[in-house]
Amino acid sequence: MTSKDFKVAIVGGGVCGLTCAVALARSGVSVELFEAAPKFEEIGAGIGVGPNAARVLRDIGVLDEVLAKAGESQLNQRTFRFISGLEGHEVLFEYPGRPDDSGLGIHRASFLEALVGLLDPSIAHFHKRCTTVNVSPENPARYILHFTDGTTHETDVVLGADGIKSAVRAAVTSEPPGSRVAFSNTVAYRGLVPWKTLQEAGVKTDLTRRPVSFVGPDKHLILFPIKNDEVINIVAFVADHHIPIGSANLAPGAPWVSEVSQEELQKAYEGWGPDVVNILKCIEKPSKWSIHVVYPLLETYTKGRIALLGDAAHGMLPHLGAGAGQGLEDAWALARLLSHPQTNASNIESVLESYNRIRLPRSQMVWKGSERAGEIYDGCGKHGLSAEGIQTDGDGQWSPVWHHDMNDDMQTALQWLKDTGVFS
Repeated sequence: MTSKDFKVAIVGGGVCGLTCAVALARSGVSVELFEAAPKFEEIGAGIGVGPNAARVLRDIGVLDEVLAKAGESQLNQRTFRFISGLEGHEVLFEYPGRPDDSGLGIHRASFLEALVGLLDPSIAHFHKRCTTVNVSPENPARYILHFTDGTTHETDVVLGADGIKSAVRAAVTSEPPGSRVAFSNTVAYRGLVPWKTLQEAGVKTDLTRRPVSFVGPDKHLILFPIKNDEVINIVAFVADHHIPIGSANLAPGAPWVSEVSQEELQKAYEGWGPDVVNILKCIEKPSKWSIHVVYPLLETYTKGRIALLGDAAHGMLPHLGAGAGQGLEDAWALARLLSHPQTNASNIESVLESYNRIRLPRSQMVWKGSERAGEIYDGCGKHGLSAEGIQTDGDGQWSPVWHHDMNDDMQTALQWLKDTGVFS
């Protein structure tokens, strides 16, 4: 039942937008969701749900459904083992974890399936690719969304969850569409391979006990199990850390994602150790992703009654496995603030500003930490690729991500609203 005097439109029905829609609807906020695709779908492979993101899903009340779709009875993802990707595969560092450092590896499509079943289908609209967001000429307190099919939608609040190429972001930054998107100088080769297949190929490292990172000069692999440890999600990164982000870009019109040959992938890791070589040989049809990020970082995630969340706000490198988690935190914070008993049509701008005050510094801290983590894994950390160097540079890097209390942030936001006289 709707309990508010305003309506919300979410642009983008990926992991972030769908989570936010479910959380808002469950909190009694009227919401409509607009997705560019003909149905809810996600390209890509697995995503990591860290302990912080798992707490968000539990608080929203959807964790059990997500676990069920993942084929898991409980959270089970543990901390990383860092292993040399070169001959000998020396174990360099086992990241120390706390007992509550449990997360989940799940295929993106499975994550969406879990949430779709919890959403009223009448609020989802497909084939709706947003091009622009304008202030309504009849009512300056409202916005009009324009879509490529020629239709429009008028609403009170716009939440942009439309990804790295966000159209809504242009309405916040007042910059041309496509601004603040930069090639990260990193490509990722992705694949999903059954664990049994990898064993038959001679892979000796156990990839089911905990996530593994094979590290080496200018390259590294991230591997973690999904589907009840039956399938291994493989991401092999190749990066150039010696030029600034944004200084090199793809050719105009070049695809960000493409299928490449086995030969290209094997050549990229030529001379690496046997487990790495055997793992990569098992990816029959590798896809190559040119990773783009939001850069330069935004000065604000909100303008008026418009707010950005997820990759639209802070698309980042994936090296902490925390990008999706930051988007889930965004969704949780927006749902909590917009559904607050004192939030109404007259104070939404201030409420969204309180969201910006807590989410911008935290998500951008994680953005920078993710960049630094990639440098460490590729031997460009301050202390190099030795066991001592990886441990010195990497120890504690997940603590500010995983152990942060979002409830403390919410109290900060609410206190600011009280201090400024918005809330009593």
